[in-house]
Amino acid sequence: MVTDLHQSSVPFPPPLPLKSDGHKRTYGAPGLGNSCVSTATRDMWDRLFNDGYKADVVIYTDSGNVIYAHANIIGNASTVIKGMLKQAKRHGKWHTISIRGVPHDAVRVFIRFLYSSCYEKEEMNEFIMHLLLLSHAYVVPQLKRVCEWHLEHGLLNTENVVDVFQLALLCDFPRLSVISHRMIVKHFKELSATDAWTAMKKSHPFLEKEVRDSVILKENMRKEKIRKRNDQRMYSQLYEAMEALVHICRDGCKTIGPHDKDFKPHHAPCDYEACKGLESLIRHFAGCKLKVPGGCVHCKRMWQLLELHSRLCADSDRCRVPLCRNLKEKMEKQSKKDERRWKLLVKNVLGSKKIGGSPYFLPVTSG
Repeated sequence: MVTDLHQSSVPFPPPLPLKSDGHKRTYGAPGLGNSCVSTATRDMWDRLFNDGYKADVVIYTDSGNVIYAHANIIGNASTVIKGMLKQAKRHGKWHTISIRGVPHDAVRVFIRFLYSSCYEKEEMNEFIMHLLLLSHAYVVPQLKRVCEWHLEHGLLNTENVVDVFQLALLCDFPRLSVISHRMIVKHFKELSATDAWTAMKKSHPFLEKEVRDSVILKENMRKEKIRKRNDQRMYSQLYEAMEALVHICRDGCKTIGPHDKDFKPHHAPCDYEACKGLESLIRHFAGCKLKVPGGCVHCKRMWQLLELHSRLCADSDRCRVPLCRNLKEKMEKQSKKDERRWKLLVKNVLGSKKIGGSPYFLPVTSG
């Protein structure tokens, strides 16, 4: 009996949702919240608009066309239209207002949205710019969000982005202005040659200058990023060269190393990638006979590597790299300018080793 009582208290599941009737009518936009209003109710509002049953407003549009509407409905949907209706001239029961400057069909889509929040996808694709403008001019936040959503999710393209950018800034669409601005900067070369760009340059030169400044800033940031990446690669290669130099002078590598090293004919493969190039440079340095001021280019490079090592070396007394102690003593005689330059190089080379570090080099310092 207890089991029966428990089972009788369990509520029945709700019925499954009805299948779609196949209409292409769209209500709002995905991602903007759900509506509990039934399809039948929305269809009723659409019929009321289309049939104009007991309409009391005449809306004049361009080309001499008119749209019939109901004052209570469109007035409650838009405070701006409510104000227009209060000031409108009456001819019997009829209020007359005008909505001009946009196509007649765009006004019709707009007024229909005020009734049922419905629109056809094809109409939104065709009149998105006009609806965006109308939503701002007549203060219809819901339509504004719908237009923004559609532009963000497919309707914004290189053909309309310049116009959208101007409209977004002038009509207070902050998110849309950021998105369109990014697209313009990304496709600047293509867009700057269009008629829309020329028109913006004439009508809103400050916007054109703002975009150009953004493009220049982005390009400078790109170049700076490349420069830093190349510098980091160079510092990392120098660190590896310093490790390879210690390896050659302490342990020996292949056929080159300290004088007391016993080289075996079948040596193990070297783990230091920099050894091959460094080995050739050391051999040249040892046998170069070129007697010119400053030495040859290769010898000068070797001197720089030896000096860099001496500045990195943690213990010159036990170091087996040639001239390490001598070059350390020579540092005291250098100018302050050269000393600052070397210290910065040492800091960057040591900093390129993100994890750990060689026990033969100085620790990384933040100063």
